[in-house]
Amino acid sequence: MSALVDVLNKRHSQYVLDGNVTLSNDEIVKVIKDTAAAVPSAFNSNPQRMVIVFGEEHKALWNDIVLGALKNVTAEEQFAKTQEKIAGFAAAYGTVLFFDDTDVTKGLQENFPLYADNFPRWANEANGSLQLAVWTALAEAGLGASVQHYNPLIDDEVASHFNIPASWKLIAQMPFGHVVQATGAENHGDINERVRVIGE
Repeated sequence: MSALVDVLNKRHSQYVLDGNVTLSNDEIVKVIKDTAAAVPSAFNSNPQRMVIVFGEEHKALWNDIVLGALKNVTAEEQFAKTQEKIAGFAAAYGTVLFFDDTDVTKGLQENFPLYADNFPRWANEANGSLQLAVWTALAEAGLGASVQHYNPLIDDEVASHFNIPASWKLIAQMPFGHVVQATGAENHGDINERVRVIGE
């Protein structure tokens, strides 16, 4: 098995996290920046954007923004369970917010009209590549994480609270931290059912 596959296999959805990390904020930011710089995008356009949130701002994201939004749409009898779930994300050390800069895609559509319909899809693919790369890099650095999608429910409040440019569209949220209780390896099914080989 290659070293790359070994690293990828360290990445799992980790939900029981806390803030007892050994890396400094600067070290975490460097891991994320170095990883992001190596991630490709269509036409090398780099539409992916990130905001890394630490400390009280991280807690505010989950306890105020996300939970506040969910309170308005969650049945009262289910809200206690929702609170518990969100409290788990708030207990993590930080969060990476992933965005797509739609101005980049619009510019590409104008400059390359032949491919205009493809650029939004390619931008999503680039963001997915970034999420996987950052998630894997955090795992390699000894941090657990998961990918969450509370957008578009929280988009306006996130944009207002963190002063996000109007062209940035929220794609995903990745809480990360020290793994308190690790999840086991997932069953990905029979890979032979998902991969065909044609030719010799």
